[in-house]
Amino acid sequence: MLACDFRRIGEEAVRALNAGADWLHLDVMDGSFVDNISFGPDICRAIHDSVPEGTFLDAHLMIDAPDHYLPRFLKAGMSMITIHVEREGEVDLHATLAAIRAGGAQAGLALNPATPVETVLPYLAELDMVLVMSVVPGFGGQSFMAHVLDKVRTLAQARAAGAGSFLIQMDGGIGPVQAPLCKEAGADCLVAGSSTFRADDMAAAIAAMR
Repeated sequence: MLACDFRRIGEEAVRALNAGADWLHLDVMDGSFVDNISFGPDICRAIHDSVPEGTFLDAHLMIDAPDHYLPRFLKAGMSMITIHVEREGEVDLHATLAAIRAGGAQAGLALNPATPVETVLPYLAELDMVLVMSVVPGFGGQSFMAHVLDKVRTLAQARAAGAGSFLIQMDGGIGPVQAPLCKEAGADCLVAGSSTFRADDMAAAIAAMR
């Protein structure tokens, strides 16, 4: 949703679903953890209220205090809430992931391109999804970093070895050229912003990635 027209964000959410999107990815940025400010729980709730009941809403919290704000995003009706492993040491990630699940949402853990994949391995049994960032988070429209595919391969191997049953998501610079590379490495779901919302034909763009 970061790449949509914010002037009509509810309509844009519906447009994406009608074009064939499986779910909606909501990038929440606080201007501190990343160098941008996007939107918060009230806008997430507005999106929730604009789309058909049962739509899967995937909130990616790029914020310093996900534990503090978590209740507000649960109240906003998010289906999945993903926090960042880089907050380890400042935030009790085990407790926050447990609280996400206790609140009725699925729990995800994200890592930035410069963060070693080993940082998420201790949490795999607690996760519904691992989000591998393929750009430095903060702004849309960046170029895909192919080297992070090695992290996806490591996670896929760990999953195959019984470390958990999590999905592997990739986010950043993904379009029809990058999608097969992500799939081959072991990714299950792809976040696509600029390549879909800013395409001449969103439905065709999504179909091309499929």
